[in-house]
Amino acid sequence: MGGWSRAGRSTPVALHCGRAQQMGALALVTATFFLTRLIDRSFPPSAASSLAFSSRVHSASDARHLDPFAGGGLAWPDRAYGSELSFKIFVYEEGEIDGLRELMRGRDGTISPDSCIRGQWGTQVKIHRLLLQSKFRTMKEEEADLFFVPTYVKCVRMNGGLNDKEINQTFVKVLSQMPYFRLSGGRDHIFVFPSGAGAHLFRSWAVFLNRSIILTPEGDRTDKRDTSAFNTWKDIIIPGNVDDGMTVFHGSTVVQPIPLSKRKYLANFLGRAQGKVGRLRLVELAKQYPDKLESPELKLTGPNKLGRTEYFQHLRNAKFCLAPRGESSWTLRFFESYFVECVPVILSDQVELPFQNIIDYSRISIKWPSTRIGAELLDYLQSIPDEAIEAMIAHGRKVRCLWVYAPETEPCSATLATLWELQRKVRRFHQSAETFWLHNGSIINRDLIPFQNWRTPVPLP
Repeated sequence: MGGWSRAGRSTPVALHCGRAQQMGALALVTATFFLTRLIDRSFPPSAASSLAFSSRVHSASDARHLDPFAGGGLAWPDRAYGSELSFKIFVYEEGEIDGLRELMRGRDGTISPDSCIRGQWGTQVKIHRLLLQSKFRTMKEEEADLFFVPTYVKCVRMNGGLNDKEINQTFVKVLSQMPYFRLSGGRDHIFVFPSGAGAHLFRSWAVFLNRSIILTPEGDRTDKRDTSAFNTWKDIIIPGNVDDGMTVFHGSTVVQPIPLSKRKYLANFLGRAQGKVGRLRLVELAKQYPDKLESPELKLTGPNKLGRTEYFQHLRNAKFCLAPRGESSWTLRFFESYFVECVPVILSDQVELPFQNIIDYSRISIKWPSTRIGAELLDYLQSIPDEAIEAMIAHGRKVRCLWVYAPETEPCSATLATLWELQRKVRRFHQSAETFWLHNGSIINRDLIPFQNWRTPVPLP
């Protein structure tokens, strides 16, 4: 009762506070009204073609995440990464484990790694070779924080070196010989799966690699399969492998960008339709608007095959490079566009992009709903002034070094960025359902055998 009577008193102080609160509420409502009107005018809910491109204002802290350079080095966020790179990684040798050579060279050992380094799947070879030369590499398994398992299975499979059944059997055989894999349940072991299929190339990945770190340009695949092999908690999105001739750090690339004013097309799509709805729409759209959108029928074999130089010459001749999904969500065209300096337009709703902790992709690309591919997309792109396009290209020029698989000694590279991401995966302690420990810290298995006495092959978790 006392609380009610105090609240019900109409004292001058209470009246003054009530009026002040009313005035504040009125001001808030008024400000909200005008802010809403301003937003409505800037972004009308009608046709997307009427959207006016507006530059976003970013705080000083955002600039640090857009520009990866700080004092000549890569500025990685402080949160959970540490202030410097400091960990050790063990790289398995192909001859030390029975079956590993087959996963790298095929059943007959005839597939050359040099033939696997080219094309969009070359990251399997490049990352392996770069880690072999890394200052973070250790030759002692017992002191390693992370373990890298080199396999070139996408290339091997494409060249007939192993079929799907053989890949599965060989993977299981290899993993069964790794006591450190069992020690952690695979949590500290790294695998690269560079194609749209991701870890699904290893059919039993869900049993054996469900705790391991997977490096892949591919994210969610639940649109194609019941279970996605990508887990944002443990896996890392990496860039696709752009042709080396376009990513050289020093010297001239095979094709140079051309000024916007000299580009023939508003946009282009250089790729096969593959029977995919979004790509088929672009092909039809190019027929309706041939002066705005280029989408030639590419010849990938035969005398009229489009060479790499011709491909990039076509790509650079538009202000916007359209990147629709194909068999999977990711597309190499997204990364290639930055080296001919056209703005990529993502037409893949489930796409995952690398290094989002330091890159604001809204400043270097456009993402458009794949369900709204049509004339309104071209109208919207045509409404964007060249000044805004140039600004996006300039921002992209700053961060495209993150798509390049160069030595870690370079101040900015995909290699260095991946190492920073891997550092966050390092744990002081690993737990597995098949490992146990005693009061003195010794690790044993369920038969009470100390870890140093484990023999291969061992049962897998």
